Amino acid sequence: MDERWKGVFKIDPIVPSLPLPKEFYQQPTLELAQSLLGCLLIHQTQEGVLSGYIVETEAYRGPMDRAAHSFGNRRTKRTEIMFSEAGLVYTYTMHTHCLLNIVSAGIDEPEAVLIRAVEPFTGIDEMYKRRKVPVEKNLTNGPGKLTKALGIQMSDYGHPIYEPPLYIAKGNTPAAISAGPRIGIDNTGEAREYPWRYWVTGNRFVSR
Repeated sequence: MDERWKGVFKIDPIVPSLPLPKEFYQQPTLELAQSLLGCLLIHQTQEGVLSGYIVETEAYRGPMDRAAHSFGNRRTKRTEIMFSEAGLVYTYTMHTHCLLNIVSAGIDEPEAVLIRAVEPFTGIDEMYKRRKVPVEKNLTNGPGKLTKALGIQMSDYGHPIYEPPLYIAKGNTPAAISAGPRIGIDNTGEAREYPWRYWVTGNRFVSR
């Protein structure tokens, strides 16, 4: 591992090869959002293995959550995958950026967890080429930044996150987890106050 990227984790130098099982994603959405912290997001690309430890997530609880795309059971071409089984990728575009979400809850329970930030692990030189930024902490400290760095695209919509080439593997348990309101959802009434954003306490790659 590049010495520049020593974070809060004690990292095994070998990238785990086994994806977390499908059953891992069947836990309640708020629990899943916290359980994903410290896990390793991996994308096998032609340029090599790009990966990073998940350090920030946001939970979106569907029909009862004004901040969720599926609020009120809104079912559109974009949100259709949210009504499927847990563990599938839900990608969407915001301000030209692709964002990565993991579908959670049960079928016809359209909930999801947004991956907000990762701590880079492997393929760092390739990430620099993709992001074209000089500052280390800006490489993957945001939902649009991490997808560009790891080469995650809208075409990954519907992909099972428990299968290569894009998958999540077991990582390291954070020493501490913080929680607070989600970001960028000002016009969502009481939902903007829900403390459903979770992050690894003290990690420098958290988006804010």
